[in-house]
Amino acid sequence: MTTWRVIDTGLRSAAQNIALNRALLEARQQDASPSTLRFLAFEPCALLGYHQSAEQELNLDYCQKQGISVQRRITGGGAIYFDETQLGWELYLHKRDLCSADMSAISRRICEAAARGISSLGVDAQFRPRNDIEVAGRKISGTGGAFDGDALMYQGTLLIQFDVEKMLRVLRIPAEKLSDKAIASARERVANLADLLGEVPSLVRVKAALSNAFAEEFGVSFAAGELTETEQTLYADALAEIDHPDWVNLHERPAADRPTYEAAQKFPGGLLRVSVAFDRAQSRIKQVWFSGDLFLSPRRTLADLEAVLRDSLAASLEQTVSDFFAARAVDMLTLTPADFVTVLQLAIVQSEPAETRVTAP
Repeated sequence: MTTWRVIDTGLRSAAQNIALNRALLEARQQDASPSTLRFLAFEPCALLGYHQSAEQELNLDYCQKQGISVQRRITGGGAIYFDETQLGWELYLHKRDLCSADMSAISRRICEAAARGISSLGVDAQFRPRNDIEVAGRKISGTGGAFDGDALMYQGTLLIQFDVEKMLRVLRIPAEKLSDKAIASARERVANLADLLGEVPSLVRVKAALSNAFAEEFGVSFAAGELTETEQTLYADALAEIDHPDWVNLHERPAADRPTYEAAQKFPGGLLRVSVAFDRAQSRIKQVWFSGDLFLSPRRTLADLEAVLRDSLAASLEQTVSDFFAARAVDMLTLTPADFVTVLQLAIVQSEPAETRVTAP
């Protein structure tokens, strides 16, 4: 039976964890290290996607006051908050381990394995496309992967005792999303393992559950290991670059360059409000926040729609919203998918010069 390595790098600063991401991925790409499962934890930090600007994505005043460090990942995606209440897990694999380069298929395979591992702890965890794991409709783990040549880094985060309020305050979002009602609603969308089990689980037990699930999925065994000399050298080089303001400020754009536009309209199905962070130069919807006086079931529908619209093309808005509702059963009384498109267009049109604006129908 093939043996893969498992390492636990413990609680580290964001800079150290990101530098290890680069070192382990580069070493796997060079075939200078074995396929590896890594467990990790972060000191409180806000992590930007590689292409993001801290000014545009984060509440930097709050981060400074709370002692939350700011770092930049080596991968894309959106800004996220990490602290000791989450357990990170990562797989560093070669394409030959996967028999596929299709990221959708890879995500499903790895997430379903992780879900089985989490379920073995006493909950019913399920894969939710594209790359989340949920329990009874509530997110308990987010994941994502990236290839570097023939090497894959696939990352996941398991919520143990996470409080979503701190995450909301770290991110630059509309003030209404920080109301007591909005925070309570956000908490309903996520699940903590400690709450589900009625106790804080032993991390040794959690790591063993995930290790066993991945071992079974890939038909391998795991053996504890340490960083190789090559990885230590790559790590030192990476840390020298990443633990520096120039890395964090690699993409520095003022918040004013990505303004937020708001709109609201009363429909037969209720009042719908939206805030849209819009990149006019690329004609992309960077982020969407919905609220209003309306009824939707399941309750997570708005959160799911916000996720689907994130970083989407404005030109594809109608199709994106239509496909979203066509793919799921949603009870929203007399509210329609077209209503969501209308209010989004009302917000986006504000980005255009006044003389060229065309009012949404």
